Amino acid sequence: MNNTNAVNTAPVQKKSLFKGRTIKTETFLLIVLFFLFVFFTITSPYFLTASNISNLLKQTAINGIVAIGMVFVIISAGIDLSVGSVVGLSGMMVAMMLKAGFAIPFAVLVSVLVGTLLGIINGILIHNGKVPAFIATLGTMTVIRGIIMLISDAKMVAGLPKSFTGVAQLTVAGLPFLFIAWLLVILIAFVISKYTVFGRNMYAVGSNKEAARLSGINIQLTTYGIYAFCSFVCAIAGILMTARLGNGVPTGGTGYELDAIASAVVGGASLDGGEGTVIGTVLGAIIMATLRQGGNLLGINSFILEIMIGALIVVAVLVDKQRKK
Repeated sequence: MNNTNAVNTAPVQKKSLFKGRTIKTETFLLIVLFFLFVFFTITSPYFLTASNISNLLKQTAINGIVAIGMVFVIISAGIDLSVGSVVGLSGMMVAMMLKAGFAIPFAVLVSVLVGTLLGIINGILIHNGKVPAFIATLGTMTVIRGIIMLISDAKMVAGLPKSFTGVAQLTVAGLPFLFIAWLLVILIAFVISKYTVFGRNMYAVGSNKEAARLSGINIQLTTYGIYAFCSFVCAIAGILMTARLGNGVPTGGTGYELDAIASAVVGGASLDGGEGTVIGTVLGAIIMATLRQGGNLLGINSFILEIMIGALIVVAVLVDKQRKK
């Protein structure tokens, strides 16, 4: 009975301690996003057009889904460098299976299951193998990327069914289907992190793993669940990416891990663990995509844009560290 009380109490205390801070972070991000929209609307006549906003939403959706998975890992004081490779493998698998004549639902299901399994493998390496998350996921990132090149012979898979690729062009109530899919992932992740025992355990593990263990939390299952969820949503992102590109691309998903980490950190997640929100990560992803999109419309050198985004990440971490002093 005492263990149960401890499990329910510790994460709630974590929320109450950081409630005000989280609101301030998200409010600040909303203000930044508002001024970015105003700035780019004034400086570019093409920014606030229906086609550009649609492209912005599509562009943000896939990276945003990956960022949702990453923030769960970061909240637990972990890191997952394999997310981009999982995106690439899932996208390539669904493309190859569709090319081979498998039905779309079956190809999608198998790709998602394989992606989720890769997350569980990460969890096993980290919890049971005691391999640091950085090293474990760096290893799986490299292995998975090698598997993609091996099974595809480093060649693009073209000629996918229009019934599959057309999904990326669909709109629902005027919104791109990709964005709707992202909204569904956001909703699921928000409910999990905010209103479930698993979500509270995730924060508790990230805050203090030993205290969480003494409170009766099953660290093993929680770790498995966190990395499995991360890879699950990455598999979905990979399938959507392939639908949008219209081809299976061997290099698909490359670099997505960096954007995902950046979105989470800019959104207020702490690399020390125990802190971060789904909504903050969503805003972080939109801010980064807006900077890229607006910068491209203004003709800003892409290298300069990368410098600006890199500086933004460093500033976000510095602010986080200063805020804790």
